[in-house]
Amino acid sequence: MAAISAVMLSFCLCLTGCGKGEKEEAPEVSVQAVPAATADISRVVNTDAIIFPIAQSAITPKINAPVKKFYVMRGQKVRQGQLLATLENRDLSAAALDNKGAYEQAEAAYSTSIGATLPEENAKAELDVQTAQQELEAQQKLYDSRQDLFKQGALPRKDLDAAAVSLAQAKSAYNIARKHLDGLNAVGKKGAIKTANGQLTSAKGKLLNSEAQLSYSEMRSPISGFITDRPLYPGEMASTAAPLLTVMDLSQVIAKAHIPQSDALQLHKGDAATISLAGLEKPMNGKVSLISPALDPNSTTVEVWVQAPNPDQLLRPGTTAQIAITAQTVKDALVVPSGALLNAKGDAAQVMVVDSQNQASSRDVKTGIQTGQQVQIVSGLKRGEVVVTEGAYGLPDKTKVKIEKPDTEAAAGEGAKDKDDDAKSGDAADAAKPDAAKGGKGNDAKGNGEKAKPSAGSGEKPKAAKGNGKKSSGAKD
Repeated sequence: MAAISAVMLSFCLCLTGCGKGEKEEAPEVSVQAVPAATADISRVVNTDAIIFPIAQSAITPKINAPVKKFYVMRGQKVRQGQLLATLENRDLSAAALDNKGAYEQAEAAYSTSIGATLPEENAKAELDVQTAQQELEAQQKLYDSRQDLFKQGALPRKDLDAAAVSLAQAKSAYNIARKHLDGLNAVGKKGAIKTANGQLTSAKGKLLNSEAQLSYSEMRSPISGFITDRPLYPGEMASTAAPLLTVMDLSQVIAKAHIPQSDALQLHKGDAATISLAGLEKPMNGKVSLISPALDPNSTTVEVWVQAPNPDQLLRPGTTAQIAITAQTVKDALVVPSGALLNAKGDAAQVMVVDSQNQASSRDVKTGIQTGQQVQIVSGLKRGEVVVTEGAYGLPDKTKVKIEKPDTEAAAGEGAKDKDDDAKSGDAADAAKPDAAKGGKGNDAKGNGEKAKPSAGSGEKPKAAKGNGKKSSGAKD
């Protein structure tokens, strides 16, 4: 016993001496890493939005009257200008008819004033002028003859003075008649025409007003679309304070969202976008149609509209949707997984680069576009260089690392290996089938490897039957 203990002690001392002579190697740290690659990367702005129709009209009556009849139902498609409903309008029809008669009467009076009254007055004035002119000429001749006789001494002075007075009176009457005629031609005719025209215009205005009031009893659609609301029934009172019908154009929709100003600065009108919502198989493609030039004073955000076609009416107004706007796309950018970044601050960050000696070293890089899975590296890294994606946190420089495959790839590799093993075992089983078939010829009990049954009441133990010449697992019993 003492000899055995001495041998074991000598063996342990030998092992201890050998271990001190060897140099201890640095431990390896298991990490996951991938090489930096080039790919297209896009800056995407994601936010929630509310769906609105491209056009909407809440049709409100201009008069208070009971609903006479509806011609459309809720959900029905209508076209622009289509008659949707009528209100009670018998009083308005009567007023329109009355104003129409007044207009026709004013029109007839205007025609009479222009065609009859004015020419008659003008003719009388012209006749007065002619009469006054003839009287003036006669008095002028009389005065001239009496003046000649007075010069010859054959006529007294008082007769010459009487002729001069008559001549002056004739001149005055002529001037008055001429001015009256000129007044009729210049002022009187225009005034009469204006008076008659004013009466006609007034009557026409009243007629148009009554016709407009009558037209307000007919509710027509200003746009093409679908009836989305019809709150009243025929016979109920329609009010000017509440919409009677609502029409929405759903051929296109607008997703309105509010985003921070920093994101809005990256967007431009016409940028590609997608609209997604729960239950929709694939996103709907659209474009940015509006970027508000001013901030919302309440939320200090910028309103952005994304317009998209809606041919199957899958996007319903009022629904909350998610929009993704592609603000910028860089082709063939150098990218690494987002998990590779360390100490990221702004566009500056660090990555752990694995060299050919499997040593990980920290390196400063400048980043660009960042998505949920990838980050663009603007400078500090080259294509093909391996960066650590998992296990880099707290890893010192020049640490020896061992690169492992990601869990998904390892699981896929083990699954493929198991599949190959199953295939090989299946092939071996198929190859063994002919031998089993050969051994099965002869006695069924022997070929199937079944145990021979003892005779009833014999008390003998069952013996293993012979199969293909080999002992079965139960032959020992």
